Amino acid sequence: MDDTEALAGELLALISRLRRRLHEESRHDDYTPSQVAVLMRLRHDGPATVSDLARAEGVRPQSMGATVAALEAAGLISGERDPGDGRRTVLSLTDFARSEIAISRAAKENWLHRAVRSTFTEAEQEQLGAAVALLRRLADS
Repeated sequence: MDDTEALAGELLALISRLRRRLHEESRHDDYTPSQVAVLMRLRHDGPATVSDLARAEGVRPQSMGATVAALEAAGLISGERDPGDGRRTVLSLTDFARSEIAISRAAKENWLHRAVRSTFTEAEQEQLGAAVALLRRLADS
């Protein structure tokens, strides 16, 4: 294994740990990972049908239907008939979901801010800023 392979493995493990830690700080404890994925997809991509969501998440429409039903029951998403095709229902986030997402994001940002300030010296914080720029380039590649 060369140095690049080892670095890739370490990055993957570290990103997974950081995601888990951020999830612990969020208010998504009551939702499954699939439900959170649907909420985030609707937040980023906008309204979608069950079929669109299933395709994007790589699951069967029947499985996505169960996820969507749970989110609708929780008041997090709502559906409206597609004006172009009345057989299809277009799903979108409710105001309640937007509020929950904003609260969750604020909790994660607050934890991250406190952790950076308490864990790193000013010089290390500058190094972290440089690393973030590199990670952004990696994500955009």
